[in-house]
Amino acid sequence: MKNFVLLYVKDAMTTDLVSVSPETKLKEVEKLFEAHDFNFIPVMEKGRMVGIVSKLDILKHFVFTPQSMIPHYDRLLEDEVRLVMNKGVLTVSTDTPLTRVLELMVETKLRSFPVVDGEMNLLGIISRDDILRQLRE
Repeated sequence: MKNFVLLYVKDAMTTDLVSVSPETKLKEVEKLFEAHDFNFIPVMEKGRMVGIVSKLDILKHFVFTPQSMIPHYDRLLEDEVRLVMNKGVLTVSTDTPLTRVLELMVETKLRSFPVVDGEMNLLGIISRDDILRQLRE
């Protein structure tokens, strides 16, 4: 535990990333979620992260309301990521201490955060699993 307080995001983040564009169809995102155990998928445009899409974002797209009739499931999966993605994303940098990331995870109940530089270039992802691995070591 003593060493944990000396670590930063750059020491623990995952850099093997999968991303989508705002034009990606939700059916493709659904396939990515089926193939990988991701909490979210970064949405990239012109080399910069412009948002994220999560399983919850897709589920929200199917919510029944009195104002709208829901199209067929297959029809909604033809919609683009841009319609459901989160643009206001909490991010961290490579020099964020892991102790701060742990605090953020507990405070926000989020499972992971994108790691970006000041220009919103996606550098990695830091997840609960990454934090737990560092705590064990």
